[in-house]
Amino acid sequence: MATLLHLDSAVFPQGSASRDVTAAFVAAWREQHPDGQVVYRDLAADPLPHLDATATAAGADDALRGELAAELANADAVLIGAPMYNFSIPSTLKAWLDQVIIVGHNSGPGGPVTGTPFTVVASRGGSYAPGTPRADFEFVQNYLEKVLTGMLGAEVDFIVPELTLAHSKPEMAELIPLAEASRARAFTDASEKAKALAARLAA
Repeated sequence: MATLLHLDSAVFPQGSASRDVTAAFVAAWREQHPDGQVVYRDLAADPLPHLDATATAAGADDALRGELAAELANADAVLIGAPMYNFSIPSTLKAWLDQVIIVGHNSGPGGPVTGTPFTVVASRGGSYAPGTPRADFEFVQNYLEKVLTGMLGAEVDFIVPELTLAHSKPEMAELIPLAEASRARAFTDASEKAKALAARLAA
């Protein structure tokens, strides 16, 4: 029985591109694993405390950090909704990373998370793809790829719904067709990647 750890971090519970796409991923995952388990954390609705000196010194012996690390270690796959806020990840997601990554316990080669597949839905209001004017401002994929692979040894795959503000910003109206195409592609990717990952873990 496979376990999926699902984290959302978008501040708005409704109308969030990252939440919509992670929900589609979970739906496709459940189709493949009707008897599987999905462990869910809404980091916006139930934020974790920032890491402090006491928890840092305690490491895995800290009750919360130990709980989070065990939850991560027990997951066969991880799904993260990571919208771009001010060119980076939400502070609530950073708090989870700071709490869950414990040097000497689960970080470094051969740790309990090594090889675990992570799927990150990295939504953003504009486009920060290579070759675009703001490509140098992209600190969501760049950061998460480095921290998840470099600290935890995880596999990381991205789904990127972009131009999500096109419908609400008059100055972006001409980009609506591209935004709609990006959203449709994200839902297709979510379904296909969830099914492929579920089949891989069941093999």
